[in-house]
Amino acid sequence: MLDASLKAQLASYLERISQPVEIAAALDDTPASGEMRALLKDIGECSPLIRISETEGGVHRTPSFSINRPGENHGPRFAGLPMGHEFTSLVLALLQVGGYPPKVEQALLEQIRALEGDFEFEVYVSLTCHNCPDVVQALNLMAVQNPRIKATMIEGGLFQDEIRERQIMGVPTVFLNGTMFGTGRMSLEEIVAKIDTGAVAREAEKLAAKDPFDVLIVGGGPAGAAAAVYAARKGIRTGIASERFGGQVLDTLGIENFVSVKETEGPKFALALEEHVRHYDVDIMNLQRAKALESEDGLIKVELESGASLKAKTVILSTGARWRNINVPGEKEFKNKGVAYCPHCDGPLFKGKRVAVIGGGNSGVEAAIDLAGIVAHVTLVEFDTKLRADEVLQRKLRSLPNVTVVMNAQTTAITGKDKVDGLTYKDRASGEEQRVDLEGVFVQIGLVPNTEWLKGTVELSRYGEIVVDAKGQTSVPGVFAAGDATTTPFKQIIIAAGDGAKAALGAFDHLIRSSAPA
Repeated sequence: MLDASLKAQLASYLERISQPVEIAAALDDTPASGEMRALLKDIGECSPLIRISETEGGVHRTPSFSINRPGENHGPRFAGLPMGHEFTSLVLALLQVGGYPPKVEQALLEQIRALEGDFEFEVYVSLTCHNCPDVVQALNLMAVQNPRIKATMIEGGLFQDEIRERQIMGVPTVFLNGTMFGTGRMSLEEIVAKIDTGAVAREAEKLAAKDPFDVLIVGGGPAGAAAAVYAARKGIRTGIASERFGGQVLDTLGIENFVSVKETEGPKFALALEEHVRHYDVDIMNLQRAKALESEDGLIKVELESGASLKAKTVILSTGARWRNINVPGEKEFKNKGVAYCPHCDGPLFKGKRVAVIGGGNSGVEAAIDLAGIVAHVTLVEFDTKLRADEVLQRKLRSLPNVTVVMNAQTTAITGKDKVDGLTYKDRASGEEQRVDLEGVFVQIGLVPNTEWLKGTVELSRYGEIVVDAKGQTSVPGVFAAGDATTTPFKQIIIAAGDGAKAALGAFDHLIRSSAPA
């Protein structure tokens, strides 16, 4: 199953396990079980501490296997072949069950072990989804740490009956004890906070007790990370509060234009950002969403939705942006029931079906190209009279036989009952209403800045962007801003990072000037 090179790498990783691991597999005589049997054979040959046992039936899903310590049965379970992006999830599960410590803060591990109650998680994935492994790995770690937690990865392409029965139209989708728990990327901290009902109040109490920062950064994307590094290197007290460290980068598949990094993937890049920031003395406060900004006693106060407040001499706003909605009937109602925003993650769930892509910029055309290799047919709907994507992408799009491009079209509704069954649009030239029968709609119409909470506090452009000068200074003294939430043109990772560095230097300059004697 594994080629010689991959098998050698796996054997090298498995040298780190220090205690026996038992893999219990439920297999039959189907081709899928045959592939799993071959994979497990290769794994067993990679370490003398791994023992494989096989049964027919007796579990809910076949083929599947669980990874356990001797005498235990609550270890991570994989239903379907954990290859593609999920191979890393498999390797980490083997290591952690085998005694290799996870790279997680001790306080969080203790919080997981202290969770009370029985939790059975099921997470549906596609093997091409770059968001799914984070969720799978988080749940697997929880199952290893707490015997009352069970976690099963379910490969949606293999268990199509369950996908249809539970009407899953997006991945990752997580069920807890048989009930929908959540969809999309979730970090370990987010999952734990969601089931540990007292966690928010405890964390808010800790935050409220913190001394004022010299620089407080709000937002943990490339701009926020760069600002934190530049501020910390000046030797000043630096904090960074973010809803999720990495921001939009976590939802990006391929990155090929960050100079000096030939190519990488968004989640890897986000992890590198966080590791770089943690190299310095920066107080990182995750899962924190800001809701208000005001001045108090000569300091700037940031109120958080958790109820806590943080104070600082200067603040850098780097809250980034999010996918823009089309705001038509059916979009909200059918989210994750046919309406999707990530073609890389959710595309495989629409294999052989008809879909639409709304948006003719680079994101929309790239999505249509990717989906055309998976689905039966793609209809690209563009509001303008021409596509705005790069010409090289347009040429590729025009070469695809299963793509139809509709321009000068205003999407008016997404229709369906339990899930999407069509899309309607108005021909802007004739005014006629048209309908397309399909099973999925991918929205790709750009970004909207995360600045609603700042209205009436700092100056915003008519597009909701924070107005900044050449040093990143906003209309409020001591408040700076950087990245996609600002009026800086060209929303790119490398530009956001440069903006963050500039804002940090601007904040440091402000601190020096404001503290100098008259």
